[in-house]
Amino acid sequence: MPKGYWVSAYRTISDPEKLAAYNKLAGPAVKAGGGRTLVRGGRVVAHDAGLAERTVLVEFDSFEQAVAAYESAAYQEALAALSDGVERDFRIVEGID
Repeated sequence: MPKGYWVSAYRTISDPEKLAAYNKLAGPAVKAGGGRTLVRGGRVVAHDAGLAERTVLVEFDSFEQAVAAYESAAYQEALAALSDGVERDFRIVEGID
């Protein structure tokens, strides 16, 4: 069964305090949902239309698990804390089996 991934590329971070509040809640929510954070921040080299901002990659055992973790009450609470503190491109994608 193919794995599922959260891919999040931040365009701007307008409120670092909201991002910090989100991080405090999102980490445990991701872990509870079976996710493993593979990339969070760090160095970025952007090409084409990419931006050299924060990038996050989270791996789940399946696409369905990734969707369920996003829809969980715990992660929705984290999103509420993040609110309008960032602009990001967030996707849930299915890996190759």
